[in-house]
Amino acid sequence: MSEYHPFNPNPRKPKRMPPPLSCDCQFHILGDVEKYPPRPNAAYVMPTAVWPAAQHMHKTLGIERGVIVQPTTYGLNHSVTLDALKMAGPNYKGCAIGMVLLQKGNERLVQQLADGGIGGVRFNFMKRLNMMPDPADFNRAIDQLRELGWYAKMQPDMNGIVDSVGLYENIEDVPIVIDHMARADVSLGIKDPSVQKVLEMLKKGNFWIMLSNGYRISKTEHPWSDVRALARIYIEAAPDRVIWSSDWPHPLAKKPSPNDTDLLELLYSYTDSEEELQKILVDNPAKLFGFPPTG
Repeated sequence: MSEYHPFNPNPRKPKRMPPPLSCDCQFHILGDVEKYPPRPNAAYVMPTAVWPAAQHMHKTLGIERGVIVQPTTYGLNHSVTLDALKMAGPNYKGCAIGMVLLQKGNERLVQQLADGGIGGVRFNFMKRLNMMPDPADFNRAIDQLRELGWYAKMQPDMNGIVDSVGLYENIEDVPIVIDHMARADVSLGIKDPSVQKVLEMLKKGNFWIMLSNGYRISKTEHPWSDVRALARIYIEAAPDRVIWSSDWPHPLAKKPSPNDTDLLELLYSYTDSEEELQKILVDNPAKLFGFPPTG
């Protein structure tokens, strides 16, 4: 396992607080390697990224809801995510790793996950993690998602979605979330093939885009202002199907992780109105993940 930078343990209070019931739509919980053994050849471990640390970050930022996404570190063993959901309470939901649905005879595990607060899966298309799904298995997994009424999230490769989008671009009856702004090239903007493909899919009504990891795709330093133009393209294309996440604790960070409040304020810079911010942080996540419209 390679060494990567840890998360910033000292988030600051935002210059202005987000709307009530704001949701962090993707963050990960890890833990002690003795209690939660990583899978063989896991890309990273972060034993200090425990629920109390995430809770502290959320309380400081004014985040009241969240989606705990199973990290690839543990493979099919979802104990760390299920335990975190028990501690987090009803304002938090979970997302399983996609390989759960790529396994035959998975009914008992799927039921355990559903009972524990999980309502979707994340498929990983990052080549360096070596978790690309087989097309036949993927199609079978989508059939099971359809039956469960769950959503799917797609983790793009570092070069965007063009090489993998053929597997899912024609799905019409399952909610599909594209993570991390499709890892588009901000210098190309709307000319980027990944952006063009996202815009094509957003017209279908069941595709969503997550405004996360803007600082990683930026070509500049803080405050990463070059990402705003890309974010505006997505927001204007589908204002009711855009969400945001911190992606805490920032796995595979090759340089020091930002203060998470800087990432929330980066989202602020994308929006043109309080109405847009309300949709991205509150209304859209409530619709996608099934949170009640009020607390």
